[in-house]
Formats: sequence, C-alpha cells, structure tokens
Amino acid sequence: MAGGWRAKAQAGGMLLALLGWVSSCVTTFVPLWKSLNLDLNELEVWTMGLWQVCVAREEGAVECRAHSSFLALPAELRVSRLLMCLSNGLGLLGGLLAAPGLEGWRAFEEKPGLKRRLLLTGGVALGTAGMATLAPVSWVAYNTVLDFWDDTVPDIVPRWEFGEATFLGWFAGAFLAAAGLLLACSARSTGTAMPPASTCHQPPAAPRPAEGHHLHSKNADLVI
Repeated sequence: MAGGWRAKAQAGGMLLALLGWVSSCVTTFVPLWKSLNLDLNELEVWTMGLWQVCVAREEGAVECRAHSSFLALPAELRVSRLLMCLSNGLGLLGGLLAAPGLEGWRAFEEKPGLKRRLLLTGGVALGTAGMATLAPVSWVAYNTVLDFWDDTVPDIVPRWEFGEATFLGWFAGAFLAAAGLLLACSARSTGTAMPPASTCHQPPAAPRPAEGHHLHSKNADLVI
C-alpha cells in the first residue's frame, strides 16, 4: 500500500512540475504582466511585461517595443527578471534530478539511497522554484494595486491593472511548490519505510539421545 501511494505521489508531482515549469517560462517572456485601457482611445490596449511593452489596436495589429534600459526599470521589474530566470533554471534542474529517483525509473536500482537523495534534492529545487515564481508575481501585483488606488494621481490618468500573466504566474508557482512537496514527502516516506518482517524461525529440535545410550539400555534389559 505504501509503495502504491509513493508511486502515485511521484507521478502527480512530476506532472505538476511539468505544468508549473512550462507556465513559469510562459509567464517570464509574455508581455502580459500589466494591462492598460485608455478611456480617451478605447481602440488601443497597452500591455507590459518584464522585457517589453506592447500596444494592440482594434484592427489586430500589435506593436511591441523592448525596454530601453535594465537600470531604468522599476525595482520590482528588475528583481522579477532575475527571480523568474532563477525559477526557470531551478525548475528544469529539479525535474532532471527527480526523474532518476522515481520508483518506475530503472536507473540506480542497485543504489536506493542515491535514488532517495536525488528525489529529495529535486523536490527541494522545485519547491524553491515555486517560491521564486510566487515572490516576483506577488510583488508586481501588490505594487499594481497600490498604484491603482493612489489618491495622489488624478482620476483622469489611466491606471495599470492585472494582466493575464499575473494569474498564470500564481498558478505556476503553486504547481511548482506542490510538486516539490509531493516529491520530497515521497522521498522521506521511502527513507523511513520499515524493513520487511523476518520469516518465522522454527524452534530448535529437541536434542536426540546419543546412539550409545540406546545400546546400553538394550543390553541392560537382556541381562535382567
């Protein structure tokens, strides 16, 4: 029963890791972290990402422009770039480390301790990748809320709102964190499993009397 639970947990963890890593990569590069609708010109929708700003017009044309300077970006966007790239690298590394540690993987079958350590290390890397995704997305979302409700800005000035990548990033971070937790728990369960019960030993047979003793008894009967 314990082995079946571990196999299901590992399969679910790897599936969540794949979904989270792909979603994190998409979140990193799409220019949909913020969205801006202009009341004066409703035919244009502005979007912003970590690498570029785009404007979509009603006729379907989309024009994008990369950020001019890394140092000119706000602090949350600069840190978000670094953390999202770190998350993508850790997610890939965690998946590669955890794969040989799966129970269905034939690699290192003769070294169960090494398989358990690989699985645990991969789970920790995936959990760290999830935190590295949730932190920048939440920071950018928090600053977006503060700017939207800033009373010092006139109401006529357009406000940035949440983009689709913000929600995708939250899902990606949650998937990666859950994958790391499942893999780490299955690795710990493997390491703390009780050894199989030993077979029952038959009680030792009673010692048989020596052959000389029987012969002596028979000779005594003949004499009598």
